[in-house]
This record gives sequence, structure tokens and C-alpha cells, in this order.
Amino acid sequence: MAARDTGRVTSNNEWYWDINRKIAVPASERGSFDHMLGPYASQQAAENWEAKVEGRNEDWDGDDEQWERAGEADESGTT
Repeated sequence: MAARDTGRVTSNNEWYWDINRKIAVPASERGSFDHMLGPYASQQAAENWEAKVEGRNEDWDGDDEQWERAGEADESGTT
């Protein structure tokens, strides 16, 4: 049976990270989205949510640095 919350039906193959309990839970056991991260494709992916977030943040920080350097080059009249 699929879990249901605010009209969104989830798959039994989805996993979530429960922020309050600090554990990965299958869709059938997840609570309110207020304290859940996901969905993730597997239990392992849910348990490794932090590494994924850190990787994305590093990528975005690199993109921000490139954007700022490009703006500095534009202001100095060089390309």
C-alpha cells in the first residue's frame, strides 16, 4: 500500500530520511513531509543524503565563483 500525504501518492520503492529520528524509512512508514527528506531511490541513498547535499553545495559554490569571476572580468573590461 502506498503512503499518502497532501494528495501526493508515493511508491513503496521510495525511501525518505526522517530528520527527527535520524533514520531512513520506506515510503510506507514515513510521516509528515515536515521532517522528511526525499524521496530517494534506495535506503542507502536516503542514508547518504548528507553527502549528496554537500556535493551539490560544492558544485553550486564553484558555479558561484565562476559567475563572480566573470562579472569581475566584465567590470575590468577584459574577457
